[in-house]
Formats: sequence, C-alpha cells, structure tokens
Amino acid sequence: MTVRATLKGAVFGLAALGMATPVLADQLEDIKAAGKIITATDMHYAPFDMLNNGTYEGMTKDLFDEVAKEIGVEPVYQDIPWTAELPGLEVGKFDIIIAPVTVTPERQERYTFTPPIADATVSLVKSAGNDDMTAPEDIAGKTVGVQQGTAQFRLLQAYGETLGGVTVKEYGTTDEAYADLATGRLDAVAGSLPNLTYLVKTRPENFALFEPAQFGEPTYFAWALRKEEASESFAKAIEDAIAKMTEDGRVQAIQEKWLGSYNELPLSSY
Repeated sequence: MTVRATLKGAVFGLAALGMATPVLADQLEDIKAAGKIITATDMHYAPFDMLNNGTYEGMTKDLFDEVAKEIGVEPVYQDIPWTAELPGLEVGKFDIIIAPVTVTPERQERYTFTPPIADATVSLVKSAGNDDMTAPEDIAGKTVGVQQGTAQFRLLQAYGETLGGVTVKEYGTTDEAYADLATGRLDAVAGSLPNLTYLVKTRPENFALFEPAQFGEPTYFAWALRKEEASESFAKAIEDAIAKMTEDGRVQAIQEKWLGSYNELPLSSY
C-alpha cells in the first residue's frame, strides 16, 4: 500500500467517525437558514415597547421590523421580563435583546452591542403641579421609583448618595412606578429621557419633567447580542442595516413618529 493510499484512508476514516475539522458556528447563517430572528423585549416600556389592546407596537418594533427586512428574515417578538432578558440571552434562549439596553462599561465586557438606537441619559419626572421640586437635586431625602435591574437604578443610587440620601423604590415595570407617582406614593420617578418625555407628552395632566430633567453622564440605548465569535457576522449585519436606514431617512422618520424629534446617533457598534 502506498503512503498516499494510507493517508487517504486515514482522512476518510476520521471523516466517517465525525472527527473531521469542525466548522465554526455562524449565528447569521443559522438565522438565515431558519428564516427568523428570535428576539426578547419588555413590552411595557413606552414609547419603545408597548401593548395596545394586545398588539405589540412601539419605536423598537418599527426599527427592528426594518432591520429584519434588510437581513431578509422574519422577526419573532417575545415579551420577557427585563430581569430575565440578559440571563436568557447568555444561555441562548433567543438571538438578541431588542429591549433598549443601556450601554455601560461593565455590560460591554459581557455583551456585544449594536449601534445606539436612542439617548438613554437618566432623567426625572414628577407629578404635574408639584412646584416643591424643580431641579434634580431637589430629590434629596425624597422617595424615587425606578425599574429594577436597570442602569438607571444604579445611576440614581449613586446620584442619591451625592445628595446625602434618596429612598429608592424598585419596580418590575415603569408602568407600576408611574402609577404610584400618580397616586402620591412616590415623589419622583427616574428613567431615560425618551421614556419620560413620551410619558409627559401623552399624559401632561398627570406628569411633568424636572427642569433640567437629566443628570449624570450621557448614555445610550442599544440592542444586545452574545459576546462570541459566532455572533460577529450577525452584529455586522445589524450595523449595516442601521447605517442604511439612517442614510435613507427611515431612522429619522421612526424617531420623529415616537419621540417627536430626531437625534443623530453614532453608527458604530460597541
């Protein structure tokens, strides 16, 4: 038997035993083969995500509908509690979190982020007609609600410490916090500026923004993917889609529809 025949037989034997060199997984290829993207979001986070008579709508849905169209697949939208989303992503329960996720240095170490989809700078809202508090520092010694597990929660805690103390009350959803603010159980609610601007716009008889509303460093919302080599092509496809949508005006139209104005955002992923 020749050396060539021996080598040929060895290679054939390895292949037959499933011991050939493994092909690395590629999330984008898998998504295209399946024809769908499995997403997770919290559908109680207006104006990004909300249920209107049981129908999912909002700025996130409008944006991701267009992204999925550019990739050539159908989006599958799932309503998942915020506190279960990042753990669920890590164990592969869905492909991407499209709930607006505040980008922080700590999260960047564990997740891949798409280009920003909105400003996420933490802000404050109060009851309409409350003239006792105007500037953010007026929450010193007060009770402020915030959604649990969010970057806004941590920023509020840190800001409260600089003021000598703020009682922070956590809620599963922002809607629950707004309800307690409306009934006087809270002095204020902390959240991202787009969320609170939309709240005041739709319910001016109940709520008003602080002046100024924002405090702390500027931050952004983005979508989160697993931080792994297999997800790199998927992240790049989303980045390319957002760049195209920004260039042709779709991002501006969607922002203006839900936020009332357009804010130019960075186009690079994190």
